[in-house]
Amino acid sequence: MAHHLRTSRVIKLLILCLLATVVVVIVLAIQPVIQETSCQCTTNRNIHTGKGHQLAIIVPFRDRFEQLQEFVPHIHQFLNAQKIRHVIYVINQVDKYRFNRGSLINIGFLQSREESDYIAMHDVDLLPMNPDLSYSFPRNGPFHVAAPNLHPKYHYDDFVGGILLVANDHFQMLNGMSNKFWGWGREDDEFYRRIIDAKLTVTRPTGITTGENGTFKHVHDEKIISRDMIQTVEQKKNAKRDRKTGLDTMNYTVVSKNNLHIEGAECIVVNVRLHCDTKSTPWCELPYSVKQLIKLHKLQPEEQKTWLQQRLNNVERVIMARRVADEKPSATQRSDR
Repeated sequence: MAHHLRTSRVIKLLILCLLATVVVVIVLAIQPVIQETSCQCTTNRNIHTGKGHQLAIIVPFRDRFEQLQEFVPHIHQFLNAQKIRHVIYVINQVDKYRFNRGSLINIGFLQSREESDYIAMHDVDLLPMNPDLSYSFPRNGPFHVAAPNLHPKYHYDDFVGGILLVANDHFQMLNGMSNKFWGWGREDDEFYRRIIDAKLTVTRPTGITTGENGTFKHVHDEKIISRDMIQTVEQKKNAKRDRKTGLDTMNYTVVSKNNLHIEGAECIVVNVRLHCDTKSTPWCELPYSVKQLIKLHKLQPEEQKTWLQQRLNNVERVIMARRVADEKPSATQRSDR
């Protein structure tokens, strides 16, 4: 009888263990589904809105990694808050020529147009701070986010720089941006003329009350990173409406293309080498004398004095050498004696 009771208890324990195992398996099988359906997290690159649009942030870039470290996570979070599907392209110029913002934006468009249907031409040193600044699809024409009454530095009526949203169809119709502007500035003004010639209308934010001091954060420090503001004589003569260059005349090489993650936010870095036709735009390279002056400008006052003294010493040595050569009698003079 006792043996029968022990056997019955063992059987009951085995049944309980089996039931517990079944329950655990069912819970583990259901748990991932519950986690997936309740997750409110976002992906590193973008958020899907379900509206079919995707924005390509195009950042023309060279030697501003500290600014990029702040820009990428900031703009990623800003666009996620608006539920804007987006991808960030950093077009990094790695050649020997002067910076060409227009060409870099053209390359960004060509690189991104298969996956995105509108672009934001975006300066790396300009961060939107007001959440009411919209980055939505610009259905009615180019949308100038960094409007003259909001930008911390530029306030003229025709200004379309800083941050400009353009639908792919419109950017293609305008033949992109001019490739003639090497150095800093004026490519935006030329692009504005293209917009006007095509009878498109530039719209800007309304109802923004934070003004020029509170709408954006401008992180550029001229003392640390100076801009190439040199304008050669030929360059000034050719600063008019450009009807010869654009998307269809791009000449460049993609050196490499890599994904970069900064504080969990992803961007695509495209290293590019531009090609310059020195016959049509010789100002893509600065003369050696101008380069020397730029180098002098970047030095500290004491270093400038040392640099200038060294050049003066070189000039004095050249002058003395010429005097000696002039005073030394030639072979003909010696034979006459």
